[in-house]
Amino acid sequence: MGPYDGGMDLEQAHAARLPSIDDRWTPRPYPRDELVAGLLRGRVAGPVSHPLDNVRGNVRLLNEGDPDKQFGMSGVAGAFDDERVVELMGELAGATPDPAARTGVVFVDAEAVLQACERMASRLAEACERHETVVLATGHPAGLIHLYAEIGRRMATAGASIARPGEGRTWSDDDRDHPWQIRYLWSVAMLTDTHSPKHTHSGEPMRRMLEDARPDLVVADHGFAGAAIEAGVEAVSVADVNDPALIVARALGRTEHVVVMDDNVQPDAYWPCFQAVAALLP
Repeated sequence: MGPYDGGMDLEQAHAARLPSIDDRWTPRPYPRDELVAGLLRGRVAGPVSHPLDNVRGNVRLLNEGDPDKQFGMSGVAGAFDDERVVELMGELAGATPDPAARTGVVFVDAEAVLQACERMASRLAEACERHETVVLATGHPAGLIHLYAEIGRRMATAGASIARPGEGRTWSDDDRDHPWQIRYLWSVAMLTDTHSPKHTHSGEPMRRMLEDARPDLVVADHGFAGAAIEAGVEAVSVADVNDPALIVARALGRTEHVVVMDDNVQPDAYWPCFQAVAALLP
């Protein structure tokens, strides 16, 4: 029996494992301190899950040319020295680590997250007003899926066209004993092995999606965002503190909007980010 024969299909099975969308996701005004508290309570901001030694290690791997850390982009490896990349991350996170420190907790400022979401929202509002075609995709289908899906739903009601390029496209890699496939949960693309969604840094899924359509804007993370940037498609993206490639791309002027926060906590924890975005959409 194949993965879609009988019972719930892949998307239904994944959705069933996720928290439900509750009334926190209904667009309405919230006091700023309540949004800040929500981000801290959900560990989206504050002391995040990746310690400084992990952040520095990934920066080093990027600069050494590790393909997994480049997120499908050329020119990001070695663009800045390790210490400058850590500084760039800290600037976007609103809390720069001590240059002398090699271990310890990394902090993200909740207000910096909300401000970055609002700057991103200004671009999303333009997409709605211009009736642009938008693609949403995530390499963290267990983390960011609610945020992107609800942004997509809100944008669709405000005039944007949400596209699903590459849906069902399948390919194989020589070093894998299973195929890869692009699937959509709600309006959000994700990489699967045809049985379950997968965390990925690869730019290959977005490269294949862009063979089907060239949207005006991509809302994504990891290689989905990186491959769009590499192809010259405008992207707004989310990056974790230990994901330096998109942060470097921004510093190089290749992309404008990068929200730095913990990108893989519980999916319902991102409701304050959604509210910050939804408040500025038409």
